[in-house]
Amino acid sequence: MSFEGWIIFALFWVVFVTTPGPNAVNCISNGMTIGFRRSMVGVLAILTQASLFLFLSALGITALIAASPTAFWVAKLIGAGFLIYLGVRGWMRAGQMPKPIEQTGKSVYLRAFAIATINPKSVAGYLAAFSQFVQPDVPVWDQMWLIVPTALSITALSYTGFTALGAGIGRAALGAVFNIWVRRVMAVCFITYGVLLGAAATPGRA
Repeated sequence: MSFEGWIIFALFWVVFVTTPGPNAVNCISNGMTIGFRRSMVGVLAILTQASLFLFLSALGITALIAASPTAFWVAKLIGAGFLIYLGVRGWMRAGQMPKPIEQTGKSVYLRAFAIATINPKSVAGYLAAFSQFVQPDVPVWDQMWLIVPTALSITALSYTGFTALGAGIGRAALGAVFNIWVRRVMAVCFITYGVLLGAAATPGRA
């Protein structure tokens, strides 16, 4: 990958991970409810998913999944149901004070990993990155040493920022009513993403 190609890839990845989606909403929600430090476990989960998808993309597996309408259809329905469930639960619990006992590091990690994995934006984004920026005449593993640290660094900065935003909202003296409505907005976002996921077309297909 040339220097110019790397710059274009980095800019693409900035747009890819800073465009608000389920991961961003989850990071903001975690920051609001359990604070910045504990919420970083969720960012770690997103980085785990990113590392996995980068590896699978290099192997061509994500392209295979996207090419299979049946596999994508099943995956998107499972993902849609999960996001809608999170949204409905979040709306119902918006008026309740969050209970720290329910937010273990393991639960935060697994939920963040699940949200990141079922997001069709991830499959589409990694496919776009590997189809547009990886040079076909150069062994892919010779290019991964530049792609991986670039993608993971930008991803970490982006979702750390979303988490900090949520923690700042949670600490702000904005009143209980405002906090409830912010949490309800987050819940509606989850439901909306779930509906959109359920209606999503297979990446690369009309």
